Amino acid sequence: MKKISIAVLILIIGVISFSGCEKDDICVDGDEPLLVIRFYDASDTTELKDVTSLEVRGLSETDTLDIIDNADLDSIALPLRATSTFTSFVISRQLSGEDTENIDVLTFSHETKSVFISRACGYIANYENLSDSLTSDADNWIQSIEIVNTSIENSDSAHVKIFH
Repeated sequence: MKKISIAVLILIIGVISFSGCEKDDICVDGDEPLLVIRFYDASDTTELKDVTSLEVRGLSETDTLDIIDNADLDSIALPLRATSTFTSFVISRQLSGEDTENIDVLTFSHETKSVFISRACGYIANYENLSDSLTSDADNWIQSIEIVNTSIENSDSAHVKIFH
């Protein structure tokens, strides 16, 4: 009987000691969401429309960063700057049949909200109160912009529609 009591006591101590363990510190859900933009035909606003020879560059105070280079796409996912209240992009497309590109500058204003994911992942940035500003020039290829979702918590669906 004494041997059974000692075995039960060891078993209870083992269960208690292992019940405090957590999963390995591997981060699988720690990706910050991207701003998803879909491009639509301005004359038929329900139809997606590829942008020919699309180029996207991120603007900072000191430099530009190539994000997309010479692609024909109807949607893109762009990173926003968590350390700022706005993110600017130079978005250009090749004019059909010409060697020149048409450049538009688009700025997204946003508030950054830190969200705790886990001990392994730490915090990620989500974005709220998204708004847009298109720099007007003599020849904007972007005709209008519609913010579909002002909160960016995942990259599963479109946040912005651009009509061209």
